[in-house]
Amino acid sequence: MINRKNKRSKLFNTLIEYLELSLATIPMIVGVYVFKFPNHFSFGGVTGIAVLLNSFNKSVSPSTYNLIINVILLLLAFIIVGRSFGIKTVYVTLFSSLGMNLMEVIFPMSKPLTDQPVIELVFAIVLPAVSTALLFNHAASAGGTEIIAIILRKFSSIDVGGALFVVDLLVTIGTFFVYGMTIGLMSFVGLMAKSLVIDGVIESLNRYKSFTIVCSNPEPICNFISNRLHEGATMMQAHGIYLLEEKTVILAVMTKREAKMLRSFINTHEPDSFIIVSNSSEIFGGGFHHLAV
Repeated sequence: MINRKNKRSKLFNTLIEYLELSLATIPMIVGVYVFKFPNHFSFGGVTGIAVLLNSFNKSVSPSTYNLIINVILLLLAFIIVGRSFGIKTVYVTLFSSLGMNLMEVIFPMSKPLTDQPVIELVFAIVLPAVSTALLFNHAASAGGTEIIAIILRKFSSIDVGGALFVVDLLVTIGTFFVYGMTIGLMSFVGLMAKSLVIDGVIESLNRYKSFTIVCSNPEPICNFISNRLHEGATMMQAHGIYLLEEKTVILAVMTKREAKMLRSFINTHEPDSFIIVSNSSEIFGGGFHHLAV
């Protein structure tokens, strides 16, 4: 009976996880299909290659080129890398590629959505970047050039990140020759901004408040952290060099909402405490993210 419950619970958690992956991928599908493809923006990746290929053969849509390339890369990854290749990446890659093809049926586009290419460039950058960040938090990726990275990492010692940036740069440069200076420059802006937006979204999603509290009466503060916020903390003894008093230093990490509650509590009940609050986006172990190996 217990094994059945565990299996059901595991299945339910897996279904929820893949539902979250699907929802996280939708902004990418919309951003690429609605804003990137019609404007011929090409700032690297498989979607950028698809945009360039479409210029040579209009009978095949960028969405179809994107699907074909991703399927080829997935097959190569399975052949070369084997079973260690991430199933989440396979799912997201196929879901996003097929999603773009489905968009052609339910929302066909023969021209850009608006006559404001700069606004559309913003959406073409931000929506896929948000998806990439959300997928990263689920230990997944949207495939594409990241599949190439996995293959390169297996057989070479080259700087994979640098190699992929060169590939993206070459694809972007190709846009100047295929679609002209205006689209080329806008694609180059997209290439430069893409990683910055992804990093910013990831940092925002993982941001916590780190507290360093120096106080004379730590018990009420620790009780509030433990019993009200249900968080942990670390206490250390310290010696003040100004008044030469014994102090207690409390270290704690929590969400923004919890941080507001803790600040309010300390201000009301222990106003003589000294507090340092800082933003932290990389916290590992102790109930937070697993430490990367």
